Amino acid sequence: MPANLTPEYLAAEARYRAAETHQEKIAALEEMLATLPKHKGTEKLQADLKRRLSQARKESQKKGASHATPFYLVKKEGAGQVVLVGPPNSGKSQLVATLTHARPEVADYPFTTRAPQPGMMQFENVQIQLVDLPAVAPEYTEPWLPQTIRPANMSVLVVDPCDPDVLSQIDYVLRKLEEWRAQPPRLLLANKCDRPGAVQDFEVLREFYGASMRCLAVSAVTGEGLDEFARAVFDLLGLVRVYTKPPGKKPDFSAPYVMKRGQTVQDAARMVHRDFAEHLKFARLFRKDGDREGRLVERTHVVEDGDVLEFHA
Repeated sequence: MPANLTPEYLAAEARYRAAETHQEKIAALEEMLATLPKHKGTEKLQADLKRRLSQARKESQKKGASHATPFYLVKKEGAGQVVLVGPPNSGKSQLVATLTHARPEVADYPFTTRAPQPGMMQFENVQIQLVDLPAVAPEYTEPWLPQTIRPANMSVLVVDPCDPDVLSQIDYVLRKLEEWRAQPPRLLLANKCDRPGAVQDFEVLREFYGASMRCLAVSAVTGEGLDEFARAVFDLLGLVRVYTKPPGKKPDFSAPYVMKRGQTVQDAARMVHRDFAEHLKFARLFRKDGDREGRLVERTHVVEDGDVLEFHA
């Protein structure tokens, strides 16, 4: 029985042959095994791949072996890591270039981005990491993409609403994310809405997908809607900002403690110092809007965005 090797398998095999580190070999072998057709004609090849993968993993664990982090694993920074996924030419790179200090390559031709490009987006006094990723498309999708997407705190699906094939593009990306067991996007971002007819096309997308994810129209070129996008990302990440103050003094509103929604006064005290949290007697809570008196709150009180806490141990 012929093996009928897929283009994805052959591409992974080419990467394996060109690999220089143990981690690159392991990633390529894992992709080869995952994309290899499973039938009687490939049983020997499956066994050989498993043997080579086992050997590569053993060698990577030996003393002196290279432990370099693969290029596609992006270290998390800021209040949360948000990956931008989408079809070719949707404008993900332009978004990162506009919203951060990163300078990804921006071009009109498809598949410009070939590696993750992180940058820090500023939302008021909080920084959130955006990661530009290569396109997800039937023509070609980088095999390592699932390993970059899955660890992220959130994914945003970026599309060009004027593309006549946009509905099938969205469906393809959503199917691939489900196949990779990656979290579904929390936000559908219709980019390039400065173009004629784009707003009307966006309304169609919102009608189709508005029940499953939040939908926003933006333009990375003109800046339209980008403030709303940053706020939406902050909210969807489930973040709150808490400030602290010594008794009788004013808080510093430039440096918040960024916490997850649902965390408590004691969690906030623990972020200041672990020992401090253990000896906490009570806290006085002030609102950012100029509350002068404050009110006493228990350790278990759930904090809200903008709360100011005065700890008493």
